[in-house]
Amino acid sequence: MPSRTSARLAALTVAAVCGAASAVVATSPAHADSVRVHDIQGTTRLSPYAGKQVADVPGVVTAVRTYGSSKGFWLQDPNPDADPATSEGVFVFTSSTPKVAVGTSVTVTGTVSEYVPGGTASGNQSVTEITKPVVTTVSTGNAVPAPVVITKRAVPERYAPAGDPAANNSINALPLAPATYALDYYESLEGMNVQVSDARVVTGTDPYSELWVTVKPKEHRTERGGTLYGSYDAQNTGRLQIQSLGATADFPQANVGDTLTGTTTGPLDFNQFGGYTLVASALGTLESGGLERETTRKQATGELAVATYNVENLDPSDKTFDAHASAIVNNLRSPDIVSLEEIQDDNGAKDDGTVSAGATVGKLIDAIVAAGGPRYDWRSIDPVDKQDGGEPGGNIRQVFLFNPERVSFTDRPGGDSTTAVGVTTEQGEARLTVSPGRIDPANAAWTNSRKPLAGEFVFRGRTVFVIANHLNSKGGDQPLTGQYQPVVRSSETQRHAQATEVNTFVKSLLSAQKDAEVIALGDMNDFEFSDTAKILEGDGELWSAIKSLPRRERYTYDYQGNAQVLDQILISRAIRRGSFAYDSVHINSEFHDQISDHDPQVLRFRP
Repeated sequence: MPSRTSARLAALTVAAVCGAASAVVATSPAHADSVRVHDIQGTTRLSPYAGKQVADVPGVVTAVRTYGSSKGFWLQDPNPDADPATSEGVFVFTSSTPKVAVGTSVTVTGTVSEYVPGGTASGNQSVTEITKPVVTTVSTGNAVPAPVVITKRAVPERYAPAGDPAANNSINALPLAPATYALDYYESLEGMNVQVSDARVVTGTDPYSELWVTVKPKEHRTERGGTLYGSYDAQNTGRLQIQSLGATADFPQANVGDTLTGTTTGPLDFNQFGGYTLVASALGTLESGGLERETTRKQATGELAVATYNVENLDPSDKTFDAHASAIVNNLRSPDIVSLEEIQDDNGAKDDGTVSAGATVGKLIDAIVAAGGPRYDWRSIDPVDKQDGGEPGGNIRQVFLFNPERVSFTDRPGGDSTTAVGVTTEQGEARLTVSPGRIDPANAAWTNSRKPLAGEFVFRGRTVFVIANHLNSKGGDQPLTGQYQPVVRSSETQRHAQATEVNTFVKSLLSAQKDAEVIALGDMNDFEFSDTAKILEGDGELWSAIKSLPRRERYTYDYQGNAQVLDQILISRAIRRGSFAYDSVHINSEFHDQISDHDPQVLRFRP
């Protein structure tokens, strides 16, 4: 998964901007026979008036947005119809700062538009808007329509209807069924004043002053207060994004398990970074849930501790080295081997042909020593410039750190960015032809993606093979809240091919030595229940150790209110049959002040 920052910047480059003329404010009586807001919204996601002019649409201003590229106000009819499928609210896009205030009764003449946040290629649902408006003031100081209170009982258990096969599975033209599907329920409130009360935070505040709450406190709750994403068939319907119409400096800095106590009220919007969003005119008060970062136990003398940690585009200019070092030393308790993902080259995103990462890794190792940890040694292979994906110019790669006082690395020369590692047999035991080495780097499965790094380690006389991975990201998949249902996960195609390559390589190790101890770990960018994981596991060659945890503890990442697995440690039969302990160490994903968007994991076993 791309980092939140890089994903946001990428999306902004393709975001559609809805053009409109500045609003004109005049004073004249409203037309009694004008089209109403519920007529404009209609009973599907698309307005029956889309592309048409409407005149003298009456309503009361419920909220005003004066910032960003989508300036305007929300208009709500205080006299609703009897159809629960038709929303009584709509956004009026003025393009410049609106000249109306909350509580003003107005009529609006303009063009109805269906604006798709992120552009039509994003697969997002559209927002019904009135553009190029002429706004006429009727009166001021009116009461704002009472908010619709979104409760656990109001939101259906089923997430979304199946889309129309004749329209590429789009749900846009389907009649809304707000009593049956959660997405239909939220759509039926689009643009209306809504409210949540005493809502628990399930994704902490991000750098863009957004957080996620749930209106269903018991829905797939994790041990630490999040909401678990444990199956494609078990969507979390109570998730709702919260933004603020106020100053972002005042936005609460929330962690998972905190609560927005009291009431949070504002219009229900839809955006490209999470779908249905309550844009709060009034925010509840943040009450801390007391969440603390976890610490795993120290490995015993005879235990080998192997960890994976995505350090999110780490380069020498970052300010997070001390924090990462502290996490490795104090929270992970200085594992014997650490697979690092997203180590950038020595000048980060500067695109000048630099591919070496010695400065990046060296700075981290020095910080670990300063934090009281061991002086790790390291191995890696520099990628070919601009061939491994990630942030342009960054040349991210996987790196092995290892504690030479506890474990040794078996160096076998010849491994480079284009040479494929192979497997041989010596006296009945498997050996790598090069160490470190990359798995089949010329294979099309690795186009513009990180190539797995294989290494041969020795602990207390026993050889352990470790394969560090960072599979293809989920970029390009259709959004869960999008118009296409069920969603198409297009990124799986490449990830499945990559998983096949990793499993094939593991099979070659096990063919050479049936009881070989093999670990494939890293940012797999897919869930433990996914087909990617099933391909990696194969016919029992590997097994994802996160499945040894209780279900409510299986997550390494928190995205849009879903606590989910992206990072995994898979183990061969020889390790699984013995005594092992697995821990997903929650130090980042649930916190607003995270140093990476991933949590690290640690496996301890006795080779």
